[in-house]
Amino acid sequence: MFFAEARVRVFIYGQPVDARKSYDGLYALARNEMKQDPLSGHLFCFINRRAN
Repeated sequence: MFFAEARVRVFIYGQPVDARKSYDGLYALARNEMKQDPLSGHLFCFINRRAN
């Protein structure tokens, strides 16, 4: 259930990402490349080379 006062942002990383990066690699991308805190409660979206 979502509440109106909850503000969840969605961050989309527009470059293809190697899906084998696992959690640690995606965490590093969010922290270093996107300059966001991966533990903030916001959502992070990554795409693969085929963008599917």
